[in-house]
Amino acid sequence: MDATQAKARKKFKVPHIFIILSTIILIVAALTYFIPAGQFDRVINEETGRSVIVPDSFHYVDKNPTKIMGFFKSMPAGFVDAGWVVVLTFCVGGGFVVVKKTGVIKGSITALANKLAGKGIIIIPILMTVFAAVDCFIGMPELCMVYVPILLPLMLELGFDSITACATALVGSAAGFTAALANPFTTVIGQKICELPLYSGWEYRIVVLLVMLAVGIFWVMRYAAKIKKNPQLSSMYEIDLETRKELAETQSETTKMTIRQKLAGISALLLFIIMVYGVFNWGWDMPEIGGIFIAMGLVAGLVAGMSGQEICEAFFEGCQDVLMGALIVGIARGVSVVMTEANIIDTVVYYLAKSVASFPAAITSVGMLIVQTLLNFLIPSGSGQTVVSMPIMAPLSDMVGVTRQTALLAMQFGDGFSNIIYPVSGYFMATIGLAKVGYEKWVKFMAPLFFIWTGLAAVALVIAQAINWGPF
Repeated sequence: MDATQAKARKKFKVPHIFIILSTIILIVAALTYFIPAGQFDRVINEETGRSVIVPDSFHYVDKNPTKIMGFFKSMPAGFVDAGWVVVLTFCVGGGFVVVKKTGVIKGSITALANKLAGKGIIIIPILMTVFAAVDCFIGMPELCMVYVPILLPLMLELGFDSITACATALVGSAAGFTAALANPFTTVIGQKICELPLYSGWEYRIVVLLVMLAVGIFWVMRYAAKIKKNPQLSSMYEIDLETRKELAETQSETTKMTIRQKLAGISALLLFIIMVYGVFNWGWDMPEIGGIFIAMGLVAGLVAGMSGQEICEAFFEGCQDVLMGALIVGIARGVSVVMTEANIIDTVVYYLAKSVASFPAAITSVGMLIVQTLLNFLIPSGSGQTVVSMPIMAPLSDMVGVTRQTALLAMQFGDGFSNIIYPVSGYFMATIGLAKVGYEKWVKFMAPLFFIWTGLAAVALVIAQAINWGPF
């Protein structure tokens, strides 16, 4: 019996994300029978055009608890409610895979890596900066699964180890994804929910990015230098010896990008620049952003010499790649649907506000960071976590005096850093798996940096609140 129980414990796995989200919706639906329904009066701020809560206007209303059909209806209703978010997810995923299929991304990274091959440790900050810049604007940390197979032989050849290869990609990407100047999956969606101007607050985000990236670079370079000096200090030493033998037996192919591939890359970059300009100067929103990503895939594909059939198949493959994320967004939004229809969102906000009313706003913002970090274990999706938490955090921030921009940054901190340490993060586990790095070995390397980053995040939130970072 004991052996059976021990075996059962070993086989325990974290439930599927859909089970977790469905359970959350079910729990929230059950709570609608116990939490009193209530509402704040809302007015439109003439200066900003946003809807804001009237602080002293909370009042109870008739209860409307969620019934069985309401529970099941909340999921498809969530897709409708998050319609443009889901559509944008497919547009970005599809368009990006078309660009990837042209060979531009792999060719660019390979060319850069080969060019820097003789530069020693300097290759680490350069590549980490590139990866951070990509995720800062595009928000596709899944690309780490493309980076690492390219970086692994290079890092081993330079005298580093497989953890260094993983860290160069994952830490750099995490820094960029978290600061997120134009990440369509967190920044854009979050600012839409918070009714903030798109890409607002970018000046402070740049400062945050530079600080977090600098700390990440220092951590990785410090580790790499130690391994370079004494390779046997690496926990991957024995495994890397075998990897080196395998790589030596495999003839490496050095492929240069064709003229058409280079032109495809230039066209994709130009369209991206047009998208950013359009958002800032022409008032572009999610439909235009989605349209640009479709155009990016189409133009880059045609310029690279792909047929219409190949472009369509690549776009469809990209949609399949982000299908899980899109489904998570829709189902996660079901939580908000249940709370809204039962009129309990304002009640939750009211009592949360009362519980933290005695605390300074800066401390409340740090509390938001802790909540979001814990929540990311249950919802390991930036867009999914955004649509679940921000409908509550945005009005709560109004009540306690935290700016909405700061509340959104707390969510991004909580989501971004934990993405490369939580085992429920699919792309992260796949990335270290490609390099044969065990999870426990990675945690030993990454855990101190995670806590350092979290501490710096808390400081950044306190500063953001102190300067009244906004516009609101």
